[in-house]
Amino acid sequence: MTADQQTHTGGDRALAAEPIAYWTGMAHKEVLAFIRAQQAKLGFTQPQYWILRHLSPHDLATDGGRGMTVPEMIETMKTYLQFEDDLAAEAETLLDRGWITRGADGRLRITEAGDTARADLKTHAPAWRDLIHDGIDDADYVTTVRVLQRMLRNVRATEDGSDPQH
Repeated sequence: MTADQQTHTGGDRALAAEPIAYWTGMAHKEVLAFIRAQQAKLGFTQPQYWILRHLSPHDLATDGGRGMTVPEMIETMKTYLQFEDDLAAEAETLLDRGWITRGADGRLRITEAGDTARADLKTHAPAWRDLIHDGIDDADYVTTVRVLQRMLRNVRATEDGSDPQH
C-alpha cells in the first residue's frame, strides 16, 4: 500500500469497512460523466451512440434490418438508460443528421452515414477505457468485477430467498 492510499483510506482495515454503495455509486457517476464528456467533445451523446449501435447490423442489431421503434429501444435499454436520457429527442437529432431514417411504420433504421459515424465513434472507446483503467492491472480489475458480481448475487439471494452460492 502506498503512503497516498494509507493517508486517504486509513489502511486496509478502514478501507474494508467503507460502504460499497457509496463507492459503486461514485464510480458509476464519475465514470459515466467522464465517458459522456468525452463523447460530447466529439459532438454526440451516449444515448445517440446506443441508438446507432442497436440499429446497426454490424453491432447490436439482430432484427435483419427491420429497425426499432423508440418504445422498443427504451425497453431494450432500460437497464442502463439514465433518468435524463430522452431517446425520442436523441432520435430526432440523428434523423436531422441523416444518420437514421423513420419509416411509415415508425421504425427507425440506420443509414450508411449513420453506420459510418457509429464505427468512427466506436474507435474512441479503447482510449477512454485505457484512461479509466490507468494504473489498474487486468487481474485487479477482474477481481473487482468478480467481487461486485458476488455482492449482486448475495443481495439478490437475500431479496428472493435463494442461495447466493448458485
